[in-house]
Amino acid sequence: MPIRPDMVGLVVHDLERSLAFYRLLGLEPKAPEKGEGYVEVITPNGYRISWNTVAMVKGIDPTWTEPHGHRMELAFRCDDPDEVNATYASVLAAGHIGHKEPWDAFWGQRYAVVNDPDGNHVSLFAPLPTST
Repeated sequence: MPIRPDMVGLVVHDLERSLAFYRLLGLEPKAPEKGEGYVEVITPNGYRISWNTVAMVKGIDPTWTEPHGHRMELAFRCDDPDEVNATYASVLAAGHIGHKEPWDAFWGQRYAVVNDPDGNHVSLFAPLPTST
């Protein structure tokens, strides 16, 4: 069997705050075990996302240094353009930072970008209705 992508791992400063943010986007990670610096969830489409605390990562790799700048982002597909707008608004109402307000992108999607608690960009998108 060929290898295949299976999981994206996030390194986070505040595990509980990060989990709360991603719960706003519909993920349902379990609460971390006391003293554990790792949680993972399987998304409805079968992809895994894990949260790894800085302390855990440094325990595994003492030479790890925090990256600077935007390196990658997660993207969450919404059912329709109105859900992009509503999700963006609910994330901001929960005290998180918007990076780019919803707009109709030239590639045919309603699109918005928010920042998770560690500054990672998280895209929200949905196909725009096609005119016939």
